[in-house]
Amino acid sequence: MTTLAPAEGIPQTVPEKKNITRLVVATSLGNALEWFDISVYAFFAVYLSRAFFPNDNPTTSLLLTFGTFGLTFLARPVGGLLLGAYADRHGRKASLLLSIAMMTFGTLAVGCMPTFDKIGVWAPLLVIVARLVQGFSAGGEFGSSTAFLVEHMPGRRGFVASWQFASQGISSLLGSGFGVLLSSTLTETELQTWGWRIPFLFGVLIGPIGLYIRNNIEDATAPPAAEHDTPVRNVFTQQKFPVLLAVGVIAAATAVNYLIIYMPTYVVKTLNLPQIIGYLAAFAAAIAAITLNPVAGAISDRVGRTPYMITIGVLLLSAVFPLYLLLASKPSGPIIVLAVLLLGSLKALYLGAVAALMSELFPAGTRATGLGLSYNIGVTVFGGMGPATVTWLGTFAVIGDLAPGYYLTVVCLFSLWALITIHRTRANGHA
Repeated sequence: MTTLAPAEGIPQTVPEKKNITRLVVATSLGNALEWFDISVYAFFAVYLSRAFFPNDNPTTSLLLTFGTFGLTFLARPVGGLLLGAYADRHGRKASLLLSIAMMTFGTLAVGCMPTFDKIGVWAPLLVIVARLVQGFSAGGEFGSSTAFLVEHMPGRRGFVASWQFASQGISSLLGSGFGVLLSSTLTETELQTWGWRIPFLFGVLIGPIGLYIRNNIEDATAPPAAEHDTPVRNVFTQQKFPVLLAVGVIAAATAVNYLIIYMPTYVVKTLNLPQIIGYLAAFAAAIAAITLNPVAGAISDRVGRTPYMITIGVLLLSAVFPLYLLLASKPSGPIIVLAVLLLGSLKALYLGAVAALMSELFPAGTRATGLGLSYNIGVTVFGGMGPATVTWLGTFAVIGDLAPGYYLTVVCLFSLWALITIHRTRANGHA
């Protein structure tokens, strides 16, 4: 069995404390842009389905929209491998600059794309291309930025890496905030014709800011791989088991993440309630992510990564099905917001320690590559395809409204297996 990378292998050179805030902001902006685009795509899926995937059957149209959402995630593992290897060979900063530039282009393309009524079948095809570009660039973002952060602050890996996901919470807050604002101030016709474009165009503003800040920061402490080294080959030949475990670690958190942003669609299509309730629920979950992710990371630095995450994982497993049972049986506005807030809080308490634990599974020479591959496999399989899978499961009468609960229960069991295995096989004997 492949041994896991010891935590001691992380470089110990730490920059001055006054630079940490700038480093966190610089690395988190890319994740923020990625998650903002993902959240608004899902939050406004109903309008996107009518604009780019018109069909006489609304469910088919929505499935095509979420299918495209999931399909473009297939580019993420490729981006994770190639941009991760680029970061391991040429430094973290070079990869971070490239990924945020590509991500900005993809977001701009979706925001400006002509609809099906204007250019016909080219509309959905070009949306898929734009999403593939975003998927490829986002694929390399997590591995490079997480490696960058943990190598600059090895003594507080959990806390500093948790800002990766806290930044996603900020983006979800903005995305759901746009949903609340636009759905309460614009008419349905205005939202359908041009209103849904506003958040995409707003997201484009993050790109130039991120490029400027990233171009003016010092590179990561880990040296790039030697010229003869091959990070991709090393990951596939020597680190397949750590990759599988890392996929398992991220699975539960990313599944909950993507089902929370699916909530506005679930509220309308399944529960037949106003869409603004779903936006408010996602808004509450985003606040929990911003506040609790850093807390979780800091706690994991003190008590150990896997004991803490196993505890939260058991709580999450115990809560998901009862929460969705409650949603299906009593679908009122307050119940929905409270249930999603609780689910989002448990997810944040789990997710805050994820990035640090995943980074500890790989040595410095392949860290960005290993992180990029495993994170993006997990996000693609359990996150990107999550809304489409739940929509499809919901068509079966025996499952119906409880589809998200069944789905999350299975994924949580997989994550708990990975965490328990890591706890037992860590080379240094403790998490």
